[in-house]
Amino acid sequence: MDLFPQNKLSVTLLRLAHELIEDYHTFDNTVIIGLQPRGVYLSRRMMDILRFIIPDSGIPYGELDVTFFRDDFRRREAPLQANINKIDFLLEGKKVILIDDVLYTGRTIRAALDAMLAYGRPQSVSLMVLVDRKHKRELPIEAQYRGITVDTIQSEKVLVELVESGGEDKVYLLRN
Repeated sequence: MDLFPQNKLSVTLLRLAHELIEDYHTFDNTVIIGLQPRGVYLSRRMMDILRFIIPDSGIPYGELDVTFFRDDFRRREAPLQANINKIDFLLEGKKVILIDDVLYTGRTIRAALDAMLAYGRPQSVSLMVLVDRKHKRELPIEAQYRGITVDTIQSEKVLVELVESGGEDKVYLLRN
């Protein structure tokens, strides 16, 4: 099932950008961090939108890999391949906006909170996701900014496909 009809993704990202602008105004003391791997595509696109709307904002941007902070990384059959962290600033005392594609159990976000501490203790952390899967949250984690909320069952999977990752801009709900 296609969760985003044609052009809805770009409209949704524009809406999310305006929500950020409403809450953060000039983005003073604020940074945006995209979570590797798939949240990076969305965060880069969000940065492009924000730079277009607020050309001189100068919002610091980084990309964070949480592979070795996950509580399940040793439970996999094959070794995980980590991505490169691209954060050239400290998070100490900053307002952080984390961006990822799908929020499901909350474990990736918990890992991100742990991984961020290597860069300092943020003043606050907000979460933006394209898809919030309401069912099966294992940790008390909530997105402050969400593109769409979907009721799913455990056997269903949300697949985010973006042009930047070699696909087209589509979000699917796959049923097994």
